[in-house]
Amino acid sequence: MLKFKFLLMILTKLMQRAINKNPKAAAHTQGEELIFQIQTASGSGRYYIVKNQRIRSHAGRCDNADFTLSFSSAKKAFSVLSSKDSTAAFLSAVGSKDLIISGDYAKVMWFQGLVAYL
Repeated sequence: MLKFKFLLMILTKLMQRAINKNPKAAAHTQGEELIFQIQTASGSGRYYIVKNQRIRSHAGRCDNADFTLSFSSAKKAFSVLSSKDSTAAFLSAVGSKDLIISGDYAKVMWFQGLVAYL
């Protein structure tokens, strides 16, 4: 659980660094305003606010998130989120029901696009 929580905190910094250092990542976030959350089935996680090309995160859950990635366990979440081939790991987790996606799927695809710059 600790590795998962640490990864979620670091994810904020990684996304912001990509936006600051990579013009393509900056263009990808231009004009975007959304809230998303990553959590386990037990409810442990963080939510992220994207606004004005800035990323902020907070511990806990958000009731008005645009989308939620809910993993079956912290171990599975860490495995998927830290995978070198994130797209394959993401799809595999969805297929095995270790990852449940709720909310706006277009925003999920936007997030996948941002993660590609990390």
